[in-house]
Amino acid sequence: MNLSQLLFYVVLAIVSTTVVWKSSSLLEVASEKLALYYQLPEVVQGAVIAAVGSSFPELSSTVLATLVHGEFELGIAGIVGSAIFNILVIPGVAGLLGGRLAADRLLVYKDAQFYIISVTVLLLAFSFALIYNPVPGAEWEGLMTRPIALMPIAVYGLYIFLHQQDTAEHWAEQGGRNEENLARREINAGKQWLRLLLSLVLIVFSVEGLVRAAIGLGEAFNTPTFLWGLTVIAAGTSLPDMLVSVRAAKKGQGTISLANVLGSNIFDLLVAIPVGVLIAGASPIDFAIAAPMMAVLTFATIVLFAFLRTGLILKKRESVVLLGLYAGFLVWTFLETFGVTSVVL
Repeated sequence: MNLSQLLFYVVLAIVSTTVVWKSSSLLEVASEKLALYYQLPEVVQGAVIAAVGSSFPELSSTVLATLVHGEFELGIAGIVGSAIFNILVIPGVAGLLGGRLAADRLLVYKDAQFYIISVTVLLLAFSFALIYNPVPGAEWEGLMTRPIALMPIAVYGLYIFLHQQDTAEHWAEQGGRNEENLARREINAGKQWLRLLLSLVLIVFSVEGLVRAAIGLGEAFNTPTFLWGLTVIAAGTSLPDMLVSVRAAKKGQGTISLANVLGSNIFDLLVAIPVGVLIAGASPIDFAIAAPMMAVLTFATIVLFAFLRTGLILKKRESVVLLGLYAGFLVWTFLETFGVTSVVL
């Protein structure tokens, strides 16, 4: 591959990331207004509405990588890389720019615990693939089938049900929906739904650009596309999540900021990856790579929640530690890819 082709893929990644950023901003505004229109509580707005909306790029990356390019492993790399980015970088940046990032007990004890369950369930699904559907001739590869993929999706259904119950209780405490609310009456719900759909279409096209850039960079440097999924696709698709969380942190809405991070990761792990399997019918999982990546994600999760539990506040120095851990993760990933170390790849 010549220099002009390499430059093309670099520019494609930058332009695609920019379009993801802009279209996700449109999606964020539409989602917030729809949440206000339907009078959803703060934690539901952050963990479900904002999280699913800002996680649409990750879902698109899995679908496109699998359906268009036949690169399910690239989709998994993008999702796991995005989850690690969300846990370490987003709270770190939001904590630095927004000051001390405060959380409430409901977030720490409910959403955090469900998030840890999500990590466990996905790792269990990977284990089932290896145990019950081993790939002949491959020591650590298993075939993840549709029945296995339905297991994490069913757990996400439970997550939605729990939030639906919270919403019903919230409305009951507020005495029902306030139809006289001036801000609500000024919102054109139909217009906001159209904006949301337009943003989703733009995101699909821009994520396709990111996937093509990742594949092209892998060919240019003769490296596994897994590396570029962990970095290029992960960072590009996680940008909307970071913008949502940083803006919420600057407004002093620490609960929304952190709930968006947790809700996004729960959606990515329990829905985005299984959807790729449902589309493909069955997909091989390299457990020797997947397990260490999930271990990194688990470690990052432990660090974040240990920080949050101390006073229910993420301090600036703790934010710096999170960003330092992510920098270390990137360095280790590149060392593995280029053969300097050989722990995983």
